[in-house]
Amino acid sequence: MNFFELIEKRYSVRSYRPDPVEEEKLGMILEAARLAPTAANRQAITFVVIRTEGRKKELSRVYGRDFFTEAPLVICVCFAPGQAWTRKDDGKCYGEVDATIAMDHLILAATELGLGTCWIAAFDPKAAREVLGLPDDVEPVAFTTLGYPADMVGPKKRKPLSELVRYERW
Repeated sequence: MNFFELIEKRYSVRSYRPDPVEEEKLGMILEAARLAPTAANRQAITFVVIRTEGRKKELSRVYGRDFFTEAPLVICVCFAPGQAWTRKDDGKCYGEVDATIAMDHLILAATELGLGTCWIAAFDPKAAREVLGLPDDVEPVAFTTLGYPADMVGPKKRKPLSELVRYERW
């Protein structure tokens, strides 16, 4: 499939089959994330891969929806602010941007391989920090579930391009 078919096919999966994700596919997905661009090529990102089997109660503290622990894997992307590139003019740290670009690469690679994901930002950061044992200098940015979809894609609701694009000036 070409890139445009891929981005059309991707959707937020909220029901998973219990089938495990093959290690080879997981490796390919993580490699796609590793190859994502980062500001000044700092690569101040880390992915934490969590197997959900036997950890439902613990992981439910992070995000309470059932599908979160129904997927065989959950992946959290984190960044280290002290290692990320920061713009000098205004002090804007780009580590969070880097992490989200890498997560997008991961999600698209998973779709290409027939796996489903669901981008999750509405997690409890304190619980995430505790459950994942994150060091103080690392920030969790987003989670995604990863597994074989048990649901079907529905129609995507997106604003028309005319509401999202401006040319030359606001």
